[in-house]
Formats: sequence, structure tokens, C-alpha cells
Amino acid sequence: MFGYVRPCRPEMKCREFDLYRATYCGLCRCLRRRYGLLAPMFLNFDFTFLALLLWEPEERFTPCQGRCHANPLVKKPMCPDSEALELAADESVILAWWKLRDSIKDEGFWKAMPARGLSLLLRPSYRKAAVRCPAFDQQVQDSLVELEQLERASCPSMDQAADTFARLLQGAAAKEGKQDRVLSQLLYQLGRWIYLVDARDDMEEDRAAGRYNPVIARFGPQGDDENLRRTLDHSLGLMGAALQLGEFGCRTPILENILYLGLPMVQRAVFDGSWREIKKQKIWSNN
Repeated sequence: MFGYVRPCRPEMKCREFDLYRATYCGLCRCLRRRYGLLAPMFLNFDFTFLALLLWEPEERFTPCQGRCHANPLVKKPMCPDSEALELAADESVILAWWKLRDSIKDEGFWKAMPARGLSLLLRPSYRKAAVRCPAFDQQVQDSLVELEQLERASCPSMDQAADTFARLLQGAAAKEGKQDRVLSQLLYQLGRWIYLVDARDDMEEDRAAGRYNPVIARFGPQGDDENLRRTLDHSLGLMGAALQLGEFGCRTPILENILYLGLPMVQRAVFDGSWREIKKQKIWSNN
């Protein structure tokens, strides 16, 4: 994924930050155990948000101690292994693999060399994850094929292209009943928001390279920030409404922080041009 889904660190309480970091570290350990040493390289804040969403509601969080992948001599509080972490790890590997394959198609031969090498190394892990989550893998493949066809046709409908990517992420919801409907709506709108924010972020680069960009196709070479902001805010509002209908236990304050503060913060940064610097910052310190 893209790294846009992050919390607003200054507004997090200590216990919320501890739970968020424990989820991040727990997912890292789960990726390492299920897919080896390479998989944790693809861990980012987007996948941590996915793990938080998929977790069964808990009144209290009880961490365990685990050795850090980056520094095995250090033990850190981590979320214990669970179905949510395993599912998030499996879907993370699938999404990372197809993101690499998409990068290979979009870039020239030499610029695509790093992605091509990483995809070869990740292939065994992807095949294992695809066996564990065949329906999600097929959904990702189908959506990317449809998206590629729209891009080749220079589809002028920004919403049609965004809908295709939104359905891709929507497939990550794997619960039944009311919670499934909540997650489905939330992930759909999140996928739509990510696709359009990424398109706005890449406008200058895509314009220079002559690549398809849904914002340019809809509004012209200079875009239209006012109209784009309006449609992005609409998706943010629907995500917030879906969150209030779900049950997320002790993780609710973190999810609220991400949806109500983190995503709007990232959106503003993308529009004012400061995102390229902000995304390099670590949330593990108050900066």
C-alpha cells in the first residue's frame, strides 16, 4: 500500500500510542514468523491500521514481550499472535506483491529493476499467502486488471477508476454479520480515498511522464483542488460514520485518531506539498 494511513501522533494518549506500537511490532513479528526475514520490509502504517480493524473487540489490551526483528537483543511489548494479525499479514504480503508488479508495469526497464528484484524475492511468500487467502488474492487480481484497462483507455471518470481500487481494498474485510458490513463500507471508502490522494500526490510526476492520472483526466492538467477536496471529505465522512456503527473495543480511540485526525492531516499535506517530507518522519517520536 502507500503509507498514507497514519495516526496523528501529538493527539495520541500514552496508552493509545503503546497499543498502536504493540500492534505494529506484533504484525512485524507475525510477518517474520509466517513469511521469513524479507516480509517485514514491507510493513507500514497502512497494514497496521488493517490489523487494528480486523481485531476482535477487547475491553483491555494485554501485551506480551517479543524480540525486535531489527534488534534481536531488545524485547518490546507486542500484541500476541491472533487471527487478526495472521490475516493482516497474509493480505499485506498479497498487496505488497501486486504493488511491486504494478510498479514494474508503470516504470521503465531500468527504474523498475529494484521492484523486479524485490518481487522475485517475495514470490515464495506471495504464493504461500495466496493459498491462505485465495478469494482476496483473486479480488486483487481482478481489480488490478480492470484498473489497467481503464488506465489504457484513459478513462475520464475519476470515480470509476477510484471505485475499482476501492473494491480491491474492500475485499480485505473477512468477517460476517454487522461487523462485515461496517468493515466493508469503511475499507471501500478508505480505498477510494487512498487512490485519489495518491493520484493528487503524483499529479506533477504523472503529467511530466505522460502517464494516466485520474485527477488530470477529470479536471485537466492543473487539476481542481476544491472539487477534489470535496469528494475526499465525503469519503472521510462516510468512513467516520461506518466506524461509529462498529465494535472495536479498546482500539476505538486509535481508529478515531487515524480517521478523524490522521487522514485529514495527510490530505492537507498532500494538497499543500509538504507530504513528501512528512512521510519520512517517524511517529515514534514527537516531531
